[in-house]
Amino acid sequence: MTMRLRSRLGAIIGIGTLALISATFLAHAGEAMKVYSSPTCGCCAAWVRHVEDAGFTVEVEHLGMADLNAQKEAAGLTPKHASCHTGLIDGYAIEGHVPAAEIKRLLTEKPDAIGLSVPGMPADAPGMGSGDTPYEVLLVKENGSSEVFARYPR
Repeated sequence: MTMRLRSRLGAIIGIGTLALISATFLAHAGEAMKVYSSPTCGCCAAWVRHVEDAGFTVEVEHLGMADLNAQKEAAGLTPKHASCHTGLIDGYAIEGHVPAAEIKRLLTEKPDAIGLSVPGMPADAPGMGSGDTPYEVLLVKENGSSEVFARYPR
């Protein structure tokens, strides 16, 4: 293979790699998410800013607790996976302070699941604070079980 051909081949591979990375990013940039939360929850607003900063478009609807719990139930979430807010995107439920990177991974991998959950309100999850308190992101399955999707801090 001549030097000139290698150079062209390298350029083609480089451009193709860049296009693939760009397409993956753009596939999730601007994804629309509907988020249900309490109007008085400050950490929910901070989490919404986190996912918006990651490129998601978010529409927030404030609900009373009975209606918020009804949204969780309609999404197939059980109390053991519950947190303070519920998001819906591309057929998946996003419960609690799930990092935007894991939402993007979910939308890329498209597993057969209800969605993701960070149960409770871990101290250092997005929207809660910054530090190194460990927590898990769970993949919630259709049968109500769950498995670890990611562990933080990484």
